[in-house]
Amino acid sequence: MQELQNYINGRWQRSAASEYLDVTNPATDEVLARVPLSPASEVDQAAQAAAEAFQEWRRVPVVERVQYLYKLKALLEEHMDELARLVTNECGKTYRESVGELRRGIENVEVACGTPTLIQGYNNEDIARGIDEHMFRQPVGVVAAITPFNFPGMIPLWFLPYAIACGNCFILKPSEKTPMTAQRIFELLDELGLPPGVVQLVNGSKETVDAILDHPNIRAISFVGSTPVAKYIYRRAAEQGKRVQAQGGAKNPVIIMPDADMDQAVRVVAESAYGCAGQRCLALADAVTVGDAHDLFLEMMADRAVSLKVGYGLEEGVEMGPVITRQSKERIEGLIGLAEREGARVVVDGRGKRVPGYEAGYFVFPTILDRVSPESEIERTEIFGPVLSVFHVRDIEEAIRLVNSRRYGNMASIFTTSGAHARRFRYEAQAGNIGINIGVAAPMAFYPFSGWNESFFGDLHAQGQHAIEFYTQTKVVVERWL
Repeated sequence: MQELQNYINGRWQRSAASEYLDVTNPATDEVLARVPLSPASEVDQAAQAAAEAFQEWRRVPVVERVQYLYKLKALLEEHMDELARLVTNECGKTYRESVGELRRGIENVEVACGTPTLIQGYNNEDIARGIDEHMFRQPVGVVAAITPFNFPGMIPLWFLPYAIACGNCFILKPSEKTPMTAQRIFELLDELGLPPGVVQLVNGSKETVDAILDHPNIRAISFVGSTPVAKYIYRRAAEQGKRVQAQGGAKNPVIIMPDADMDQAVRVVAESAYGCAGQRCLALADAVTVGDAHDLFLEMMADRAVSLKVGYGLEEGVEMGPVITRQSKERIEGLIGLAEREGARVVVDGRGKRVPGYEAGYFVFPTILDRVSPESEIERTEIFGPVLSVFHVRDIEEAIRLVNSRRYGNMASIFTTSGAHARRFRYEAQAGNIGINIGVAAPMAFYPFSGWNESFFGDLHAQGQHAIEFYTQTKVVVERWL
């Protein structure tokens, strides 16, 4: 049984934790490793080491700092298959989905390699006679990221490459449910020869997180997770004077217009709603059918849902894996029952099914709910599983009102062949990521991962130029030489 370690000040070390959790393969219920719930003292060790390393790391020229990222990209490419299998085993997604996740992570390493250009300031001569003014970007100091279970390879790479390229020292607290991928990525980072303390890994749970939020040496926090926890992270860290980017939950809607290419819409919506077993913050959760679109869309979606092959993600042909834990399976199936009691019609029921050969796995099969009330409890709840709720409205005005009535604002999509409908939706929809005939409107790494409303707390998002701005602080110099 592998016992995971922390990576502090350039060395692997066994945690002094008194409690460990099992890391389980959700497809097989097999225990893969044990992860420590590190005490606050080990966060302090990492923060102290990072603060000391920062004094020299910030002085390393940015063109030299990014050389480590070029090497990291090559190592991630070289170990792609190994990492993808690791993601599938601890997270449950299919091998194809795991490769896609890692590819998106590597894209962020590539963009961060452009930091010498992205970090540039600006200047003016003679803002007054003989006086010049300059703006420089300087690193923040010690920064930390608290990352979720559903993208254990990609999301740490939303933050780490930009942070260290900008001259900061970085601490990662990965999800205790899927910590093995981060462990392996840090083994690759260890091969780069970074100065001790520049990158560090501390495993743990709430005590570890609170220690990160409260530590005076840690100046900035990046987080991805549920909305209640994002609010907690944002409030507690902000009270300590830290800058924060906290990505929360979602309940992403898609509008299906009568003029949509229905074959394309069904295929893409199914991939979005059921990919990664619905456990991604850009999964489509609600389909809003307009006018005559309802019956045909529902019939075709039901056919697609029952035809999806569910199973262990490393097996050939599997299109959807399990949810992350037994508790998640029970919670999702309970929410399907709640929807039924609230009056929804269960068109396709994914409860109580098993995969032959993997009877112990945490499988919830694709589910479709119809006639869901916008006022229902199920509509206010982020299910975070392979469940698609269907609503029906008369026209696009009503559809956009329904989209904009929700408290989340991570993503919204529309399927239509009308440019006028598409433009109106793009202009009026209250969400930070918009899809036009797209099921997962995931921004490329050189665009910010925008979230609105209760899907994001902060000002600057992950990725691209926003990441550079988040991990630097501006200094303005006004100078005159006599």
